Amino acid sequence: MSEPTRHYPGRWWHPLADGRIQCDLCPRDCKLRDGQRGACFVRMREGEQMVLTTYGRSSGFCIDPIEKKPLNHFHPGTSVLSFGTAGCNLACKFCQNWDISKSRDMDRLMDQASPEQIALAALSAGCASAAFTYNDPVIFAEYAIDTALACRAHGVHPVAVTAGYIHADARREFYAVMDAANVDLKAFTEDFYFKLTGAHLQPVLDTLVYLRHETEVWTEITTLLIPGHNDSTAEIEALCRWIYRELGPDVPLHFTAFHPDFKLRDIPPTPPGTLSRARQIACDQGLHYAYTGNVHDTAGGTTFCPGCAKPLIVRDWYRILDYQVTESGHCPHCHTAIAGRFGQYAGSFGQRRIPVRLSEAP
Repeated sequence: MSEPTRHYPGRWWHPLADGRIQCDLCPRDCKLRDGQRGACFVRMREGEQMVLTTYGRSSGFCIDPIEKKPLNHFHPGTSVLSFGTAGCNLACKFCQNWDISKSRDMDRLMDQASPEQIALAALSAGCASAAFTYNDPVIFAEYAIDTALACRAHGVHPVAVTAGYIHADARREFYAVMDAANVDLKAFTEDFYFKLTGAHLQPVLDTLVYLRHETEVWTEITTLLIPGHNDSTAEIEALCRWIYRELGPDVPLHFTAFHPDFKLRDIPPTPPGTLSRARQIACDQGLHYAYTGNVHDTAGGTTFCPGCAKPLIVRDWYRILDYQVTESGHCPHCHTAIAGRFGQYAGSFGQRRIPVRLSEAP
């Protein structure tokens, strides 16, 4: 194939009186002179315009179980074609994908693929969905939007795995073409966000409220619990109360285990007991679907009916051991509706992770 445009015209920016231009994609509001890059590194001023330097280029493609995103209520058991680019608009000291999200080496973007190629690759691999993940798709929104539209045209569901750090105008256009999203709610204090991510909490909360009340996007939330930083009972209770009050009890919440990485290598891994405690707090606060992740915990991975409490989808990590939700999305025992996007269950994709190449290296 011919090499795709690397400096794709970017959107969501405006000129400033002092000669700089301001990026309006996310709350960082980067102000740039010619040749300067934003904090995400991939959005750059080139002449008198903003450009996206990673359009059509990926750090790699893999076929994953949808539960790995994690999405437990979005076509369970199906597979998803996952890919990302490089860069990020947050500066998380605990980033688990820092080799991709913090990369300044564009040469690591070995796979080239147009939106149409990605959609066709997902279709030919039997994937129900295509996920923008590994690094935050907000920063390559133009590429993600075009790819989402191509996926929808071929009956493939576009999925965003994101920190939700995006301005309102771009947010409307970005989520208008997504069928599902998992949003990282990294903590529930401004102090954590400012010191450990270089960002702010409120824009993320605004994104979650927008998704829940103004879109049809199926939304789940992930909180990575870091010992000593965001795992106190008081903070978890406050987080769960906010979700219940502002989003309702049916938005699934995943508590996942931290492992030492990037700039937080001196913090121990999250004890399994911390995850179980957090899940119990969520249940006590009225949330219907709370999960533990990155650990083998069958109880913590199981979807229970909020009506009769029977186990309906039993999981061990990403593997489904038993599935009882009806095709219409109901409990077969008491007929309570189970929140989510369900259909005919064809079995579990399991815990496989299959690397895929869509093109030869440039």
